[in-house]
Amino acid sequence: MASVTLTPRALYEQVAEQLRQRIFRRELEPGSWIDELKIAEEFGISRTPLREALKVLAAEGLVTMKVRRGAYVTEMSDKDMRDVYHLLSLLESDAASVVAARATPDQLRELEQLHADLARAVNDRDRFFAVNERIHMRILEMADNRWRDQLVADLRKVMKLNRHNSLLKQGRIEDSLAEHETILSALRARDPQATAEAMQAHFAHGLEAAG
Repeated sequence: MASVTLTPRALYEQVAEQLRQRIFRRELEPGSWIDELKIAEEFGISRTPLREALKVLAAEGLVTMKVRRGAYVTEMSDKDMRDVYHLLSLLESDAASVVAARATPDQLRELEQLHADLARAVNDRDRFFAVNERIHMRILEMADNRWRDQLVADLRKVMKLNRHNSLLKQGRIEDSLAEHETILSALRARDPQATAEAMQAHFAHGLEAAG
C-alpha cells in the first residue's frame, strides 16, 4: 500500500490563526480596517492566502466583509452581545445538566480540582480567565455533543470581540467564583435542573458585568 505524505497545515489557516490572535489581543481593534496589502507584505505572502484567511474569520464572525471597502474587524453592538450570551447560556446550561446526570466520579473530581485552581487564581485575572474557560470547556467535553461544542466555540470567539471584559468589573472575579461554586454544588448533588439554572444565572450576571 502506498504511503501517504501529510502536508503542513494550509498557509491560509496559519494566517487566519495569526490574525485571530491579533484580534483577541486588540492589536486589530473592533471596527478597524484590515490593510490587506500591508499584512501580505508583513507575512511575506500573496493576497490569495490572506483573502482565504479572511473568509475563514468572516465565517466565524470575527471579520465583516464590506462591498468595495474590504475587511473590517467586527464590532459588537449591545444587542449582539445579549444575543451571544443568550445562546451560550442555553447551550452551556444544557451541557451542564447532562453532566449533572451522567458524570463519573472521576469527572466530578476533575471539576472539583479545576474549581480549586480557580479559587487560587482570584488575584491573577489572566489566570482566572484561563481556568474559568477551561472549566466551561471541560463541562462541554464531558457532555459529549460535538455539534454543540462547535456552536459554543464559534460563539466564544465572537464574545472575545467585546471591548469590556466582564472580569474587569470590580468584584466580578469574586462573584464569578461564587457562581462557579453554586454550579459545582448542583453537579455534586446530581441535580440537572439546579445545575442548568445555576449556569444560566452565571451567564446572566456575566452579561450584566459586560454591559
